[in-house]
Amino acid sequence: MIDLTVHEKQLSRSIERAKERNIIIPTFEQMKNPELIPDKVKNKLRDIGLWDINSYNLFRITWKNEPIKKGGQFDGVNFVELPPQLTGIKARIFALVGKWFPTGAHKVGATFGCLVPRLVTGQFDPTFHKAVWPSTGNFCRGGAYDAELLSCESIAILPEGMSKERFDWLSKVAGEIIATPGTESNVKEIFDKTWELKKTRDNVVVFNQFEEFGNYLWHYEVTGRAIEEVLDQVMDSKDKFAGVVLTTGSAGTIACGDYLKEIFPTSKIAAGEALQCPTLLANGFGAHRIEGIGDKHIPWIHNVRNTDLVIAIDDNNTMGIVRLFNEPIGQKYLKKKGISTEVVEKLPLMGISSIANMIMAIKFAKYYELTEKDVILTVFTDSMEMYQSRLKELEEELGPYDETDAAIDFHRNLQALTTDYMQELTYYDRKRIHNLKYFTWIEQQGKDLEELDAQWYDYDNYWGNIHQQTSKIDKLIQEFNQKTGLLK
Repeated sequence: MIDLTVHEKQLSRSIERAKERNIIIPTFEQMKNPELIPDKVKNKLRDIGLWDINSYNLFRITWKNEPIKKGGQFDGVNFVELPPQLTGIKARIFALVGKWFPTGAHKVGATFGCLVPRLVTGQFDPTFHKAVWPSTGNFCRGGAYDAELLSCESIAILPEGMSKERFDWLSKVAGEIIATPGTESNVKEIFDKTWELKKTRDNVVVFNQFEEFGNYLWHYEVTGRAIEEVLDQVMDSKDKFAGVVLTTGSAGTIACGDYLKEIFPTSKIAAGEALQCPTLLANGFGAHRIEGIGDKHIPWIHNVRNTDLVIAIDDNNTMGIVRLFNEPIGQKYLKKKGISTEVVEKLPLMGISSIANMIMAIKFAKYYELTEKDVILTVFTDSMEMYQSRLKELEEELGPYDETDAAIDFHRNLQALTTDYMQELTYYDRKRIHNLKYFTWIEQQGKDLEELDAQWYDYDNYWGNIHQQTSKIDKLIQEFNQKTGLLK
């Protein structure tokens, strides 16, 4: 459960800060349905850039932004379809597009779900506290951005091996940046740093994406509803929604699968990870190159009992396709193979983990022998705009990209994908994965064993009670806005 206990003294300071800084907070319902956003806000957004540090951009935390860089309003859900000429399968793959969020990634939604409930209850005092955002990817970017819009100071923690673009951007937004040893697989080092901060500073509030149910709830509500709308748009009465496939990372985004299973009970949830660090698949460990996926542990907020399939993605496949989709020679080769210019121009909408999600969808379709009547959904969490330095590093490592490289990447890393390194989960397979939470969360992070058991044995009540908190949070947001008087 998300703690919604109100702290009146701190809340009064938060309200005064919001009055001073002209901060209006959107509700979950407005993020799902931007038509509910007040005209006053929509008119202000006409002169504001998508990435601008402006509190009105809180209302652009939605899948329905007009896909332009400045002055955009709201439309339907941003999504794309990947054609069979590209994927090599009959099933239809659709993906939500994260590029058109502020910061270029959907993590601004997850971080909103973590910070705002603390802010509108007075648990987080922006005049005293600093928000700590431990992350292996875009979470600390989204957290620092949301904190700045909400006039809160922030500290970003991420591995030193993450992309240069992340550090460059954070240097302009986050109050403090702490680089920890390693790369995306080194999650414990991030956790250790948060404990150090809690012991040495009395004004930090840690928003750990791997345990914060605001992350889970935002995706359950907002991403789940966005996918439902896409399905309503693209499916007819003869089509079948096969399932949602997502790399787990913090296990926030995959919460949308819980929402979708309530509407489509026969649909499946597939969780992905890097083959080079197969924790879900084989209790394994290692390092890999799919940025944004946390490893070597099972996130506290991962509803493992509702997960049907584990898919491991070879990061060599992923990085090969990164070059194929983004190098001019690779794009030219794709057109030569019959992929339309329109589709090729959209391929850079996929960042590295987005390409891993696409690979998952293809493997999922091949495993279940899906047909043209089957629909698969995934998410492009961010775009290659975040990873241009990685393309340069690949060229330095492997040399200039040529047509032979493109042919190899197209046929070996895309068309020849197989159903290796996959596991359909039985009841006890899921319990095995769930039990891995014990070592990280009970032994290392001090969580309660009874709660771990409740996630499994009191399944319906535990997760169902979290789902019911959205309306309560929205009511608190509405009361907060009323007390600021900024919507009058």
